[in-house]
Formats: sequence, structure tokens, C-alpha cells
Amino acid sequence: MDGVHDLGGKEGFGPIDVDEPETPFHYPWEGRVWAIVQSTGVADWTIDWWRHVRELIEPGDYLTRRYFDQWMQTQTAALIDSGVLTVEEVSTGVSQSAPEAGGPPMRPDEVLPAAASFAEDFSREIDAAPAFTVGDRVRARSMGAPGHCRLPQYARGRAGVIHAHHGAHVLPDASAQGEERAEHIYSVVFEADALWPEASGRRDRVFLDLWESYLERP
Repeated sequence: MDGVHDLGGKEGFGPIDVDEPETPFHYPWEGRVWAIVQSTGVADWTIDWWRHVRELIEPGDYLTRRYFDQWMQTQTAALIDSGVLTVEEVSTGVSQSAPEAGGPPMRPDEVLPAAASFAEDFSREIDAAPAFTVGDRVRARSMGAPGHCRLPQYARGRAGVIHAHHGAHVLPDASAQGEERAEHIYSVVFEADALWPEASGRRDRVFLDLWESYLERP
């Protein structure tokens, strides 16, 4: 979605703290939110639809809430939308339905094996041949995105080179709207100064995984 949520490449937020401690959670409540989100999804949700819900957070909230606070806000809204929760239950903290019987919580040593058991291959078979090959010069389209979109604004209209082809995967833009439509996806490498002129003379490069409909020939 074109809005405050697409923060990649934006100025005004200060330098990135590269020395931040590599801990999964900064506060105990963040771990609880992560567990709640992992255990309360609905079968017909997709990650793209969930991200679209998150992008509907008002800019003031989005820019001032902590990351996992946004997660809880998103999950709550999604559960209400799906009929799992009601606004009254959230506001009062009192459930209006009897809890379902559940087993004991997993032990810490059981978490990683359980998560690994859900791993799957997300590639799709499609009839269309890839439009680009490794080494082709391409340009990211200058396109508006009223819904969910994985093409960052800072890359739109900028030229790069196909670095790799990863087969076909579901297009997030369509998935967020409930449509499973696959497209070829490529790793595209951009020279830093093609994205930000002030990086002229730098050897940095940015690799983006981009779907075919995001790309055109320059």
C-alpha cells in the first residue's frame, strides 16, 4: 500500500542502530504477543492479507506503537473481522463463549521441531515462461498500489539487473485480496546510486526479490 507504512529508504527517522542487541524480544510481553499471533490464526488467512490489515493502521498509531504492539493491534482486528472475537470481548477482557479444551503448552525443546514440521515448498507451477533471464536489464515499474504490494517505493522507476530466477510464487498483491495467482519472481540487483543519487561512488548494491508484473524492460 502506498502510505506511511512503506518506510524503506525514507529519510527523517535517524540512523539505523546496527549495534542493537540480537535478542528476539526486548520485553516479556513481546514474546507473549508473538505466541498469541502464532496460535490464534484462522485457516483462510494469508500472510499477505494479514499484512494488508496491518497497513490499515492509522499513520499516527503505526509510527508510535512498538513493532509487536502493531502485531497485537493487527491480530485483534483480524480476529474481530473473522468473527472469532467481538469488540465487547476485547474492551471488557471477558469472553462471551466457553473456552475450547486444549492440551498442555509445549515445552521449549518442542517448539523448534513443531515449527519445522510446518515447513513447505511455496513454489507454484505455471504455464507462462519467464519473461526475463539472468543478466537482463530491467526497470521496476512506476506504479501506484492502493492495496498490499511488495514493490518498495524507493525502487519504482529505477533500473537494475536480473541476478536470479526463483520460479513462480503467489503474487502478494492478489493474495491479499483472496486470489491465488502465481507469477515468476526474480532477484534484481540495483546499484546503490541508481536508488539514491547521494550514494554516487559507493560500491553498495541492493538485492530485491520482485514479481514479474513489477518489472519492465528499460
